[in-house]
Amino acid sequence: MNDKKIALILLGVFLAAYFVPFGSATVGNAVQEAFLMLQDYAREHVLLCLIPAFFIAGAIGVFISKDSVIKYLGPKANKILSYGVASCSGTVLAVCSCTVLPLFAGIYTRGAGIGPATAFLYSGPAINVLAIIMTGKVLGWQVGLARAVGAVLFAVVIGLLMQAFFGRECREEQDESGFAAGEGAKEDRPLWKTALHFAVMIGILVVINWGKSDPSLT
Repeated sequence: MNDKKIALILLGVFLAAYFVPFGSATVGNAVQEAFLMLQDYAREHVLLCLIPAFFIAGAIGVFISKDSVIKYLGPKANKILSYGVASCSGTVLAVCSCTVLPLFAGIYTRGAGIGPATAFLYSGPAINVLAIIMTGKVLGWQVGLARAVGAVLFAVVIGLLMQAFFGRECREEQDESGFAAGEGAKEDRPLWKTALHFAVMIGILVVINWGKSDPSLT
């Protein structure tokens, strides 16, 4: 950051401190509510959603081989298989639009094509089991079903568009970075250990967010 940008930032802070009427009840309440929302986000969303998601994303990089990701989600994989897996795999994850980002990065850096990875990114928050059940319970099973089907269809369409527009560029980037080179060597770790590890982390992500609602908010 150069000196000019630093000077502009300092000038902006000074002007805000000089002109903002902090003595006003409206401004004071707004500032207080902003920090209360930030505190609530840090306590609820970061600890209960983002941190478990980062652990799951890290486990994707450690426990899942590049060959497996490329086989099912790679740019040269069967499109029906890759987009079907990508657009429907979010059903087992209780993720929001923020929490899904580390998982998207995890599968993309392991060699997934930009199309299937984007399909997972789009559909993951929309089709998780908790969201579908809640939608069906509140708005009716027809709306819940329409949400699930619509999310999968739109995810496939958006993934195909991303692959068409950016597929070559992303493939070249992955080739240069060695993402999609494959590992070749087989792992000695039993499959049940990997499955158990992911099941425990996904279970933690689901259970810790399955809390009782605050009556004051209803």
